[in-house]
Amino acid sequence: MPVFPSVEWFDALRDLVNHDPSYVHIGTCDAVVGIHISDLHRCYLVTFEVFECSEVRETNAEGLAQADFWLEMDYAGWRDMIENIRATNGHPDSRHSLNTLNYALAEPFARGEDGLKLDLFYRYNQSFQHFFNSAAKIDTVFAGKGNAASERSATIPNR
Repeated sequence: MPVFPSVEWFDALRDLVNHDPSYVHIGTCDAVVGIHISDLHRCYLVTFEVFECSEVRETNAEGLAQADFWLEMDYAGWRDMIENIRATNGHPDSRHSLNTLNYALAEPFARGEDGLKLDLFYRYNQSFQHFFNSAAKIDTVFAGKGNAASERSATIPNR
């Protein structure tokens, strides 16, 4: 079972999206998206090219500069979003969609230094949401952080 956060977990989503015919019907998507789990200091770059997710790799905070924009939230927020997607069978409720998170958090969820590139978050939002919605189809182990109680991993079985 892939552990969140890890390259293996994001690769599992990438594999699902690349073999999902409904993803193609959303339309093309060309963007390099940074993922930042802020309190764990974990960063990933996810590359979308035309009708597929072509690459996932781990980076550091400085590496996020290679992204067109990045999505930033603490571990608890990411876990809550993923668990909500799983609980609602592949679609977030209105409080957990990428678009809502961008406006509901104290700091913007989608961040970037170039406004034109940041606009890709809005332009391709359905593709990115579909990517994360695929989390409902994989077994996920959530690696804890911090203290002994939170370091126990929670496993969500595949539905």
